[in-house]
Amino acid sequence: MTGLRVLAVDDELPALEDLAYLLRDDPRIGEVSLARDGAAALRVLDRAIADGRPIDAVFLDIRMRGLDGVVLGRLLSQFANPPRVVFVTAYEEHAVDAFEIKAEDYLLKPVRPERLAEAIRRVCVSAELPDSDGAGRTDPGTIPVELGGVTRFVASTEVRYVEAQGDYARLHTAGGSHLVRISLATLEERWSSAGFVRVHRSHLVAVKHIDELHIDSGRCVVRIGETEIPVSRRHTRELRDLLVRRARKGRPE
Repeated sequence: MTGLRVLAVDDELPALEDLAYLLRDDPRIGEVSLARDGAAALRVLDRAIADGRPIDAVFLDIRMRGLDGVVLGRLLSQFANPPRVVFVTAYEEHAVDAFEIKAEDYLLKPVRPERLAEAIRRVCVSAELPDSDGAGRTDPGTIPVELGGVTRFVASTEVRYVEAQGDYARLHTAGGSHLVRISLATLEERWSSAGFVRVHRSHLVAVKHIDELHIDSGRCVVRIGETEIPVSRRHTRELRDLLVRRARKGRPE
């Protein structure tokens, strides 16, 4: 895996997940590890060094239980090859501490994607790595998912249907399912050109994977493999017409 190896540290899980998602969406990031406190962060860093894959940068919250971010940042500065530090905090008053520790950047929550992109650029410059912010960007047809602490990219071509689960979406593939922090509306917009259509307020389906469509007593469902997915009334006619058009295109002359 190429790109920056980074560690995100925050004791608030929603904030940690949001930051991790933004980091994984940047093409300059190759691997993202997570820690919920300073002690866990040190263990991750030590293990990475032992494996010969040291962490390039740490995106670090400041006010955490136990070992806070400022203390941890000072510890990191004493490493033989210290990782770059980017503070991510809701408080402005620690900027002087960040300057003393020679942090690469100081981001205020909620983190704006453009500010995070600038912080990553600074890390790349400091680490003397290519800053390919535009070139090589992850294909919008892929989405990062975490499996056992390892990030991999799932292509839209692997996904049969998507199910909304609150602020998350569950991607269903032939091999299983993956829960990712992204809204169904965002995926609908991103994957519309890949043949995905909304059939229900909580479901997005890949048209090519639809095996059957049933309409019975006004109730419409589509079958994908062994799974039946409801189709809302407002989407029934549009989906039926789409499937008819596809069938006609595939009919031999």
